[in-house]
Amino acid sequence: MRVWTIHAPAAPPASVPVTAPQGPVALVREGFSWLAFLAPLPWFLWQRMWLVAVLWTAAAVIAGLLLPEEALPWAAAAAQILTGFHARDLKRWTLARQGLVPQGVVAARNLDAAIARLAALRPDLGRAALAAGGVR
Repeated sequence: MRVWTIHAPAAPPASVPVTAPQGPVALVREGFSWLAFLAPLPWFLWQRMWLVAVLWTAAAVIAGLLLPEEALPWAAAAAQILTGFHARDLKRWTLARQGLVPQGVVAARNLDAAIARLAALRPDLGRAALAAGGVR
């Protein structure tokens, strides 16, 4: 069973009637990201995480300039492992910067089942997730 966090725009004030969220909905899976571990920069760019890509590249360049040559392979391996473990946290941080706040958690076997479960629990978010394909 996999777990996804649901991110959507903040709810409007109670005085404003809304039948659907005003903007996109994103589901971000929990856990280690093998693609981010194997190829961090392309993964960040594919996920449209521009600021994270710039900061990751800057950190790699600075580490390359400051660390002794014999430490570089170890530092690169550590950076790759940390990136794999924290890639989805960085995705959630990027979504928060874009105004999408956590709205809940869904557990399901795959993304389609997660969207179906979301639609059953929160029809307004489920419709928006179906329209967006679930992952942004």
